[in-house]
Amino acid sequence: MAEKTGLYSVKFKEGINIKSVSSVGGTKEAEGPLSKAFDITTNDNLYGEKSWEKAEAKFLKKAFDTALEKGTLTPKKISYVLAGDLQNQTAASCYAAERLHIPFFGLYGACSTFGESLSLGTALIDGGWGEYVLCGASSHFCAAEKQFRFPLELGSQRPQTATTTVTGAGAAVLSKEGSEPQITAVTTGRIVDLNITDANNMGAAMAGAAAEVILNHFKDFGTTAEDYDRIFTGDLGYVGSELLYELLYEKGCDIKAKHRDCGIMIYDKDKQDTHSGGSGCACSAMVFSHIYKKLLTGEYKKILFAPTGALMNTTSISQGQNIMGISHLLKIESRG
Repeated sequence: MAEKTGLYSVKFKEGINIKSVSSVGGTKEAEGPLSKAFDITTNDNLYGEKSWEKAEAKFLKKAFDTALEKGTLTPKKISYVLAGDLQNQTAASCYAAERLHIPFFGLYGACSTFGESLSLGTALIDGGWGEYVLCGASSHFCAAEKQFRFPLELGSQRPQTATTTVTGAGAAVLSKEGSEPQITAVTTGRIVDLNITDANNMGAAMAGAAAEVILNHFKDFGTTAEDYDRIFTGDLGYVGSELLYELLYEKGCDIKAKHRDCGIMIYDKDKQDTHSGGSGCACSAMVFSHIYKKLLTGEYKKILFAPTGALMNTTSISQGQNIMGISHLLKIESRG
């Protein structure tokens, strides 16, 4: 059973196994440096559908199916599905999960949703709620731009602080037993407000939450950056990552040598017009396929994985409210 550690963390006496991981990406993701790590990519961001929103649901459906197939599991073996996205009322996740006929929890943690899904899925299995849990997250550039910023047809110029919403989805099957990499601890993030109101600078809005959850994890477990092979954040991008370093430096903490950001990793800054990097629920969910493969081989023995999210909706943006940040952190250990 889980054991409370410090103020914000939980340690699992028996780690929860990550049985399989999947990722499905769009056209820009297929052109990026991690394309070989993804299970499926498409040359059509509509994915054969008639709307961006329907396409996003299809990306997540495919990620679910692929994770189950790689884990040699049928939907009947799964006790719960946990997933979220950026569409209003997490619509993409609902449509993707419906035909599985599995008990479903719809989640919203903005771009941190995959971390939230893995955290809660781990807790469900550790608490004896089931033997297998399916976790996932998705996003779509066109759907997100239309909802949160401007219609694509308007052709608005995006500032260099803006990130590019990743088109795609990622999923993972958690299990009680197995020989694959394990989630051994979770540090749950708090909402942090850095007084950012610019929806084109989400990296800055999320940096404070990432800094806090990392520091809280170090404090709760008495560790430092040197105790981990890598520390991954979700999608701070170039702007947010620099602010993260500054915030941590102020607290006497330096993670720069160990840190990697999924928003920076997923695109090629020099060859792809993605400005500050990638974002969206699918960003960390898809990059996790790359991370997972290195855990399987034993290249990474112990990592921290902390997806980040900018908490906002269309109403809060139009009313000029602050964009708050959240980050959920998992400690994952290889058995390779």
